[in-house]
Order: sequence, then structure tokens, then C-alpha cells
Amino acid sequence: LERVLRHCHSYFSLASDNATATMLAEDRQRFIDMEERIASQGLRVVAMAFGSQLRQLTFVGMVAISDPPRPGVVEAIEALTSGGVNVKMLTGDSRPTAIAIGHKVGLSGNCMSGDDLDKLDLNPNAIQRIQQTDVFYRVAPRHKVTIVKALQACGEIVAMTGDGVNDAVALKRADIGIAMGKAGTDVCKEAADMILVDDNFATILSAIEEGKGIFYNIKNFVRFQLSTSIAALILIAVSTLLNLPSPLNAMQILWINIIMDGPPAQSLGVEPVDKDVIRQPPRKVREGIITWLLATRVAVSSMCIVMGTVYIFWSEMRDNKVTPRDTTMTFTCFVFFDMFNALTSRSERKSIFQIGFFTNKPFLYAVGGSLMGQMLVIFFPPLQRVFQTEALNLSDLFILCVLSSSVWIIDELLKLARKSYFTARHHGYQPTHIL
Repeated sequence: LERVLRHCHSYFSLASDNATATMLAEDRQRFIDMEERIASQGLRVVAMAFGSQLRQLTFVGMVAISDPPRPGVVEAIEALTSGGVNVKMLTGDSRPTAIAIGHKVGLSGNCMSGDDLDKLDLNPNAIQRIQQTDVFYRVAPRHKVTIVKALQACGEIVAMTGDGVNDAVALKRADIGIAMGKAGTDVCKEAADMILVDDNFATILSAIEEGKGIFYNIKNFVRFQLSTSIAALILIAVSTLLNLPSPLNAMQILWINIIMDGPPAQSLGVEPVDKDVIRQPPRKVREGIITWLLATRVAVSSMCIVMGTVYIFWSEMRDNKVTPRDTTMTFTCFVFFDMFNALTSRSERKSIFQIGFFTNKPFLYAVGGSLMGQMLVIFFPPLQRVFQTEALNLSDLFILCVLSSSVWIIDELLKLARKSYFTARHHGYQPTHIL
């Protein structure tokens, strides 16, 4: 409105029988006040004027356009904010409109105009001011680049959305450029790292959930593979170094490797995304998959598996002779430990009672199939000859099941202790990342 009024020397007055009246200073202020009242309701205001010369226009009136936030945006911003993602709104609208829309979507912090950004140098004070601002109004594409640079200077990871040709530079500069699939230009899509095919901001929330879910599933897979592999390596290495009989033969070790790399391990990769994963703070960029927490869990599980398996082997081999029963008990004990270890690997933080025993059906099929295969190896005569095993009675299986469940019980206790410790230590802590 202000730019249109600068070029108007008169206005169309209904009070003067549809005649034009000279535009005075008080008239301009009256129109500006009217525009602010309309814009404060979250409406976009478009000023209209006509004339044959740019500086000699006649102001006709204003049109208010309603462009409310899409359904789900408020909930998406709330979920992102609770997960440590700091959302900022960049708009070309006027200050009252921007503030009103910001309040509607839950962004009620400081605001800054594009002209203010032009006056700032990227010094520490200016960068801090940009970081603390939630709403930017009258923003041009060049201002987006300035905002991205300022936030990156704070060590933040910046995701920028855009749809126009002029947004390509900001999208390329951002750590994650997000283009609109419907309204976005080809140049914008080429510069972006991700494209929203439905142009819906709430889709970003789903993308973050899926990305975090994939990352945590990879960690769970790695945790299971490392703990089982290390346990098998230690078991064979200790028996070799101490010049003891091998607790497992070659075929049994091969079967264990199939279980480690087969269906139970693969099913951890399709664990359903935890709905609370979006509320977890963003991880550090330089943080690898193997952390101190993961290494600790791997070490505890590996030692538990080794100690339990060695105990069974020692208790069965008291006559100092290795019999098919001794290796069968040891072999089955290790396999049972593997299954319980896979159960603990389904979640890094949550107990199995929280995520549910039956939420990952491929995992159930994989574990069930592995146990059926183990029973065939023990009780099916042709496989008994191949794996050098013999049939066990129900009491043996019960003892092995109780003993091997210790790896699951210990991990559940560790999760409970970790949850209590971090809840007390980080109560009210809100990490900051940028979207």
C-alpha cells in the first residue's frame, strides 16, 4: 500500500458523488491505518490505483485476500519445535499480516523486515539478533541468503523452502534446500535437495520422522551385528588361546552367521518409526553411528552372551570330554542369546513393553523362523548328522531360555536407568536447530 500511495495524487471518493479528491497527508495516514487494521487479521492487502502517468495515479481502494495456513501446519510446527527444531517464517507480506499469521501458527517471537536485514552487517550481534527472530516480513530472495549465512555462522543446520527462480541461490546455500513440487520452478527444483510433491509444509515433519527412523534402525542393526559378532569372536578366541576344546564346530558357526546376517538382522531395518522420534533433539552433525552409548550396550551384551555360553559349555563338559550334547547345549544357548539380543536391539531408548512385542511383524516371522530352524537342527535326524547335534529335552530348553533371557533383562534395566538419569539431568532442556 505504501508504495502505491507514493504515486497517487488523488483518490476516488464515494462521499463526493464518485468524484476524485486530492490526496492529502492525513488521507494517506487514514488509508495506512485502515490497511493495518485489515492486515492485523491475517489478511493480505492489495492496493489498486489507475492513471495515465506513474506519478499521477488515482487511488481506488484496497482488496483483502485471505490466505490462511494450511491444515496441519500448526501441529507440524508444534511438533518440530518440541523436537528442538526452530522454525522461522519468511514472507513478503506487511508487518501486521506477518505478525498475525505468525500468531496463528505459533510463531509469536521477534520480527524483522527485509530493510532491517539490509542495514545489518554479519557481526556477532547482528547474527544473534537474526537467530532470535522468528518472523521476517517484506523479505526478498537476497534476504533469504543473508538469513541462511547468519544461521550457519552460529553452527546451525539450515533447511530453506522456496518455489521461485530467485530462491535457487538460497536453496543451494542452505544445508537442505526444499523446493515445492507443484508451484516450484524447474530451476528451484534443480537447486533443491528435497522436493515436496504436495507443497505441504506438514510433509517436512513426515520426512524428518522417516529420516530419523531410518537412522535409528541402522544403529539398531549395527548394534545387533556388532554384539553378536564380537561375542562369537571372543568365544572362539578364548577357547583357542587357552587351548580348550572348541565349543562350536564349523557348521554351527556357519549357522550362527546366517542368523546374524539373515532375517532377524534384516527385520530390524524395517522397525516401524517411533511416533516420539520427532520429539527427540536433533543429533550432532559430526556424531557417528557408533557412540559411547552404543559401544557400551554392545560391550555389555557381548560379555553377557560370552559368559552365559561359556557357563553352559563348562557345566556340560565336567567330564573333560566334548560330546554332541555339550556342543548342542552350547550352540543352542548362543542361538537363544542371539534371539533375545535381537529383541533388545529393536529400540535404543524404549523398553520392549513400550514399543510392543507385536508391532514389527517381519521381526516376529524372522525370529519364529530362526527358532524353527534351530529346532530342526536339534531334532531332525538328517540335520543332526550335518551339525553334529542331538535332541534336547524340554527342561534343557527351559534352562537355556531362562539363562539367555539375561541379556534382554540387563538391557531393559540399563534403558530404565538411562531414562531416569537423563530425565533428571535434562529436564526442561530445549536444544536449538533451524528449519
